[in-house]
Amino acid sequence: MDYQSFFRQALEDLQAEGRYRVFADLEREAGQFPFARNHRDGKTERVTVWCSNDYLGMGQHEVVLDAMRAALDAAGAGAGGTRNISGTNHNHVLLERELADLHGKDAALVFTSGYVANETALMTLGSRLPDCNIFSDSLNHASMIAGIRHSGARRHIFRHNDVADLERKLRDADPNAARIVAFESVYSMDGDIAPIGEICDVAHKYGALTYLDEVHAVGMYGAQGAGVAERDGVQGKVDVVQGTLAKAFGVIGGYVASSPELVDFIRSFGAGFIFTSALPPSIAAGALASVRHLRRHPEIRARHQERAATLKGKLLAAGLPVMASDSHIVPLFVGDAERCKRASDLLLQQHRIYVQPINYPTVPRGAERLRLTPTPLHDDAMINDLIRALLDVWSRLGLLRAAAE
Repeated sequence: MDYQSFFRQALEDLQAEGRYRVFADLEREAGQFPFARNHRDGKTERVTVWCSNDYLGMGQHEVVLDAMRAALDAAGAGAGGTRNISGTNHNHVLLERELADLHGKDAALVFTSGYVANETALMTLGSRLPDCNIFSDSLNHASMIAGIRHSGARRHIFRHNDVADLERKLRDADPNAARIVAFESVYSMDGDIAPIGEICDVAHKYGALTYLDEVHAVGMYGAQGAGVAERDGVQGKVDVVQGTLAKAFGVIGGYVASSPELVDFIRSFGAGFIFTSALPPSIAAGALASVRHLRRHPEIRARHQERAATLKGKLLAAGLPVMASDSHIVPLFVGDAERCKRASDLLLQQHRIYVQPINYPTVPRGAERLRLTPTPLHDDAMINDLIRALLDVWSRLGLLRAAAE
């Protein structure tokens, strides 16, 4: 077989469809978010970033940077090994205690990423619980899907956020089998929010564990930033919560929080935790500082929600196709992969605004979009500049101006 020709052809097919991913070569500027330096064609220019998952700008916050500097000086660079073999630093212990307390749970476990946390937790639970059946929302993240598939458990896919469909599937499943209902709070591409309490009530009615991914909500919702479940007063109904340290908390890593027995079970049997090196102590210290800071400062969350609402209102007033969203995520409908990429390119090249195109397989074909993520640090002038740039690009490309359904 000519392996290289196979690879080339596959890449050429992606390019022909307009789905080939090109990374913007960005250099973040400490203390200057949402600005960054973009390196392109041998030149450097300052751009405004409108698609970062550093939702609150905590990756640039002095309280986080100071904590990381101090831990780096005190403990050095790497953790020194896996958590089991010399890699458990006191910062990891403090961070897990803080995360458990944040979510009203008795224990938490930190992983190297949110993806690894989801994959490991669901794979471990699904493979070791007897005759396990996992009920998964149809729009669950790739990391959840991977964990469920690798678990070997029987899978049941219920319609997105459809409690009645979930109940039908739970009712028809083997009543003697172990069950897990896995879903997200905020779905990152559409920005819609799950009816957490209703899903948990139905799951518990049929004896299922509830597993909630709050990756796009932790830090941003609830009185202390524990997520949508806290905001909606249903934290106690969630058996396992999974979150990330890489988005609103601004660093890197993932975690699960639950009962001591369940967390210890994943710690003791989860290959994705056991056989990987621990996060560097400085990362754990920075994440701990970020969690603590956001718990004490709800005004940051209030500002974030105000900025998202302001942006949505101005986009709608300008006649741009804002897709319905219940959260801080603001999707703009394009509906074509090639033109979505072209819109992103024009924004960057002509207006120094960076918004990454979102194409298949992240979203279905025909649902391509630009995904805007306003932060508390995007001021009115930045929003107005974005609107003007989008209107110019929409006009140049002849894109849809009516609101998308």
